[in-house]
Amino acid sequence: MAELSTLARPYAKAAFSYAQQASDLSGWSAALATAAAVSQSEKVRELLENPQLTSDQRADKFLSICADDLSDSGKNFIRLLAENHRLALLPEISELFEALKAQAEATLEVEVVSARALSDAQAQQLTEKLSGKFAREVHLHSSVDESLLGGAIVRAGDTVIDGTVRGRLAKLAEAMNS
Repeated sequence: MAELSTLARPYAKAAFSYAQQASDLSGWSAALATAAAVSQSEKVRELLENPQLTSDQRADKFLSICADDLSDSGKNFIRLLAENHRLALLPEISELFEALKAQAEATLEVEVVSARALSDAQAQQLTEKLSGKFAREVHLHSSVDESLLGGAIVRAGDTVIDGTVRGRLAKLAEAMNS
């Protein structure tokens, strides 16, 4: 997986740089998300792996599916990826682009999985605390996992905060055994 990220990074940075100069981060974000979703379709994957097609033919077939959702510069980006045999990297490119966008906008997507649904007050308080901790605007997405005994798991980028009862008991057992 690291190899795919390494290959996708220059394309994501180039797309981000262009989108930032054009003041169209959200447009490029949507276009890359659409292209990434299209590239993950089983039939499209077969098309991309077909050795009988030239890169221009691959680009044309790919664009025939999602051209309506792409600007002219987005279409050129797809053609460049096809020329360099990198269309299969679109999911990684989109993911890296989103990370660059979040960093530039000083935002952070946070996922909270809790034993019970969070009240509006709890969600607001958690958002404020996390915004202070990470020095970014936090966009909170919450879900419920009834298998948790209590508490919550917070995922913010690479950071995971396990505040579940099971997690606390495991930490206590580890402390007692050491």
